[in-house]
Formats: sequence, structure tokens, C-alpha cells
Amino acid sequence: MRIAKITATTVTTAALALGVAACGGGEAPAEPSAASTAEASGPAFAGKELTLWRLGDSNPDAQKYTDELVAAFQQETGASVKVEWIPWPQVNDKFTAAAAGGAGPDVTEIGNDQVPLWVSQEALAPVTDIVGSGDQAGIPKNLMGMETIDGETYAVPWGGGTRAVLYRKDWFEELKIEVPKSWDELVAAAKKVQAEKGSDVDGFAFNGGSDANHLLGSLAWTSGGEYAVKEGDKWVGKLTDPAFKAGFEQYTSLVTDGLSSKSRLTQNSSDIRTRFSNGKVGMYLTASWDLATIEEESKGKLKGDKLAFFPLPSKDGGEAQAFLGGNDIAVWGTANEPEAAKEFVKMATNKDWGVRYATEGGLLPVYPEALAKLAEDPAQAPFAAAFAKAKAFPADPNWTEANETKAVLQNAARQVIEGKATADEALAAANTELEDILNQS
Repeated sequence: MRIAKITATTVTTAALALGVAACGGGEAPAEPSAASTAEASGPAFAGKELTLWRLGDSNPDAQKYTDELVAAFQQETGASVKVEWIPWPQVNDKFTAAAAGGAGPDVTEIGNDQVPLWVSQEALAPVTDIVGSGDQAGIPKNLMGMETIDGETYAVPWGGGTRAVLYRKDWFEELKIEVPKSWDELVAAAKKVQAEKGSDVDGFAFNGGSDANHLLGSLAWTSGGEYAVKEGDKWVGKLTDPAFKAGFEQYTSLVTDGLSSKSRLTQNSSDIRTRFSNGKVGMYLTASWDLATIEEESKGKLKGDKLAFFPLPSKDGGEAQAFLGGNDIAVWGTANEPEAAKEFVKMATNKDWGVRYATEGGLLPVYPEALAKLAEDPAQAPFAAAFAKAKAFPADPNWTEANETKAVLQNAARQVIEGKATADEALAAANTELEDILNQS
């Protein structure tokens, strides 16, 4: 694939001063051309080293892409890049330590819903000029709702993230199960899988871990619910509304109805993926980025026509409203090499490398023409359909605290599943806690 080259300005004040000092006599010297100066000085960032944080678990596809991007960047700019992979469950702790003065990166991958939090901590540098010109000016502005704060953009969308149901297609064929078109059909399919494959298998895995709200949110939004809405300058929690409660009860029923085990209430999507790789899960909500790791974890047993996706269905037979997620790339606020870091972000998010990042990493490209083309692929069609109805979490810097650190909804669900509170009691307490967190100054 063609690599778009970065143009770096290499004519420096020092070089111009040297040209003036070297002249003799009364004849004014000719100014050096940009080309001759570039040839003399070499690549713009020769000898510099950047640190890049990639998030999640490395897999062969992601590693190959990253290696090729880093090599192209070094060839163009002369700067080397040290890559560190940060597992998703450790991201919040790593960012917190770095923002508090620890060793941070120059450039980092970042979940789009985390941008407001780290902007509030002054941990990200503005990249408004990057999205205002070049390829990046073609990224739809509606994809930058969480990235743009008070007129400044702090991260560039790198790939759209939404979710669909990954299932064991080989099991469905063996057991003569049709792809579910409604929630009731999904429940029936999950129970049949368990009946035939063993009680230790989760028919549809319950996610109660750090990314639990990707599943809960889909069910609650599809029922017409909201987590919270902004009224004036205050967030007002909506967890006690009947619509949110309906989605919440649908979520907890995955365990109370026996589709997933009570012994695994805190598993996140990474934990579920590993169980899926070992033949212990029939279905779960995720994205296609898990496929490469599943093939690796299963030692090649689960790949190709044994797996497939379908959109998470709603109760009425339509498609559930999916989480509007995605991964961005940003310049860290205390980057050692801020200018080189911005050049890296610019290269990584152009149409060539940006589309490659998304399509090779199981995400949706943020450039409209590439997304339209991807929707024609049957394997990606479920994600394109989900993306069309996707919705974001409350765009507040304290959302990460509610979602991950305090695990407000996860704790409420466990209270109900373990019989320690009714849904009304758990949601009332959670609503108060959510409002307190979101309205912190």
C-alpha cells in the first residue's frame, strides 16, 4: 500500500545565519534552497527517540502494523520509536501514574471515552492543527465529540469501535441453531449450547468487569434509557427511570437466568475471550480485533469458518443500539519530543496508515469512503450496522471514575445478582453515586 510521506520543514534560523556569515565582499549571497538545506542537515528528527504506548494485548496483526508504521516513520523523519504495549486493565493505572509525574509516553493510543478525563488532568497536548488540514480534515466532525473540548482537539480518531456478538458458528451448525434475530432467540440459543456443551460453558457470557457498560449500555439504550443527561451545568442521573431499569434487568438476567455463571461476575472481555478460546463460551459481545488473539490462544483451533458475528438483537427483533467507541491517538502533555510526536500522529492517522490501523486491527475506518467499502464485506456488515446506531457514554471527564475506578453499575448489578438488593434499591443508590461523581468540580 502506498505510504504518504510527511513533509518536514528543515530550513532553520541557524542555517540561514550561517549562510549570511559565510559571504564575502559586497555581493549579497544567494539564499540556500530548502532542498539543499534538507540534504545537508538530514532528516528532521534524526537521533530523536519517541515512546509510543499501544493499548491492549499485542497480536501478530497489530504487531506487524506497528512495526511497519514505526519503520516508515523512522525512514521519513530519522526518529526511532520505542513501543510499549499496555494491557487494557492496566491503562488507567499507567495513565494516572504518568499524569502524576511518572514516566509517560510521547504518543499514546487512547480510548475515545477517556479523552475528556485526561484533558481535565492536562495530560494531553492539543492537536487541533493536525485535524484542520491534510487527510485528517476529511474525518467527520461528529466523530470528534469527545476529542474536542473548548474549541481545541486533543486526540485524533484512529479507528471506530463498536460491538457485535461473536459466536461459535461451528456449534450453531452442529446443533442446528439459527442466528438469533431477537433477544428471546438469543436466550434460547444460549440455553441449547449449554445443554449440549456442558454446564461450565457460558451460553452468552456476562461481562461484569472494567468494560461491562459496553454490554449494559447497549441493552439500556435500546430500551430507551440513559445513564445521565446534562441539565444546565449539572448532570442528572437517569438510572432509576423505567427504561434504564428494563435494560439493566435484561443485563442481570444473563446470570439470574443461568446463561452465564455466578462465579464469574467480574470477568471483562479479555477474560471472556480467553474462556472462548478454550471452548467455554458460546457467545459474547466484542469486536473483530479479538479474532487474531483467539486463534493464537486456541493454538489455531478456532479460526475461519468456525466463528462469525451477528448484531446484538433487541427484544422486538431489531438491532440493539451499540456503544460508539473507538481508539484515538494523542500527544502526551509532557512529551519529551512534542514536535516529533505530532509528526508521528499525523502520519499514523493519514488515509493510508489510518485506514490500515482500523481494518487490520478489527476496527472501523473513520474516513467515510473506506467505511462505505467495508460495509460491503459480509464479515464486517454486522459492525457497520451497529455503527449506524452507535451511542456514546456521558461526555464528562469523571465518567472513567464512575465506569472503571468506582464501577458504579457493575457493583449495582452484583448486588442484584447476589440477592443483596432489589433492582430498584441498587439503581437508586447507583444513581446518587453517579450524580456525585459526574458533578465533581
